Amino acid sequence: MTVWQAIILGVLQGLAEFLPISSSAHLALTPWILGWDSPGLAFDVALHVGTLAAVLWFFRAQWVALARAAWHIAVTRRIETEEEKRVLFLIIATIPGGVGGLLLAEYAETIFRTPALIATTLIIMGVILWAVDRFAPHERPLGQMRWTHALLFGLAQVLALVPGVSRSGSTMTAGRAMGFHRESAAVFAFLMSMPITAAAAAYEVPKAIAEGGLGAPIVAGVVASGLSGWLAISVLLKYVARHGFGVFAAYRIALGLAVLALVAMRS
Repeated sequence: MTVWQAIILGVLQGLAEFLPISSSAHLALTPWILGWDSPGLAFDVALHVGTLAAVLWFFRAQWVALARAAWHIAVTRRIETEEEKRVLFLIIATIPGGVGGLLLAEYAETIFRTPALIATTLIIMGVILWAVDRFAPHERPLGQMRWTHALLFGLAQVLALVPGVSRSGSTMTAGRAMGFHRESAAVFAFLMSMPITAAAAAYEVPKAIAEGGLGAPIVAGVVASGLSGWLAISVLLKYVARHGFGVFAAYRIALGLAVLALVAMRS
């Protein structure tokens, strides 16, 4: 893999990780469409180091508050403040994704990455994203979250193991279906991506380094994903405060149909 290919994949990873359009779909489809050698799942996960840095930096004030709340919980054995409740909710939301990742890791690296399946999930989730965002109530702030909401957020994250579903898309759709504001759903979706992404990176990055070494392509891809990820978070939070997810749903459907057409042409 060349440095430029890695940068392109890094930019796609950063943008699509936080926009509800599926980063895993774009990372799997881009080499297939352009005729590149597939870098593999380990390289894809390595790019998540960049988006992990982006979410940590963008929400740094919240992470400091959450770290203090976690320490207070450990010392007092009590959960009282909003930050302490959010720590608990993030733990609850992380559990389904961790279990699902362990059980479905083999499928995520093989049959889940077929272009026809990715295109289908892009279209289906695009329709669901639009419908839920269009018709669901949107009056609940994060302060009204309960442990059951956190669990449903976590179960939605498991679906993102299938490329084309989108981690941010499935979790934000779940949040909107439960009546949370668009911005509230997006913020919690971004925060809950950190623990599972960090765990996946810790497991897969050594594989990527063992396969190709810590060379220029990996470094360039990670930097590109971090910068584009920070930009995507900033743009999306401002955008959803005034607009819906319709433009992303339309993009998903158009991309899915184009991929299905390409699959038919190549078969």
